Amino acid sequence: MKYQFPKGFIWGTATSAYQIEGAWNEDGKGESIWDNFTHKSGNIKNHETGDIACDHYHRYKEDIQIMKNMGVMCYRFSVSWPRIFPNGVGKQNKKGLDFYKKLVDELLAANIQPAITLYHWDLPQKLQEKGG
Repeated sequence: MKYQFPKGFIWGTATSAYQIEGAWNEDGKGESIWDNFTHKSGNIKNHETGDIACDHYHRYKEDIQIMKNMGVMCYRFSVSWPRIFPNGVGKQNKKGLDFYKKLVDELLAANIQPAITLYHWDLPQKLQEKGG
């Protein structure tokens, strides 16, 4: 028996900012609760962190080209809250916003629909210190 997905089914991929972006302390990004947790000795096996991760922050164009070559139609990604608001609130980090703008522009140019998750457990550490 041959199985088919319904007409209009959209194939996509998904990531989370902390697990893929890296660049944990670049371009004005603030510390997240995950940065804080993984940097404490004994919390993570082999002392691994998301400091570099897949380096999507620097390699997003290559990553999008791979998605395009695979025929991916949609990319769901999360926004790193501390990359946009290093202190959790207040002044926006222009370089952080620029990264996501370039990412979306590149996706659209590759005919890949962006699907944005605004919060994926990437709370700014500054807000955690105020009670979360």
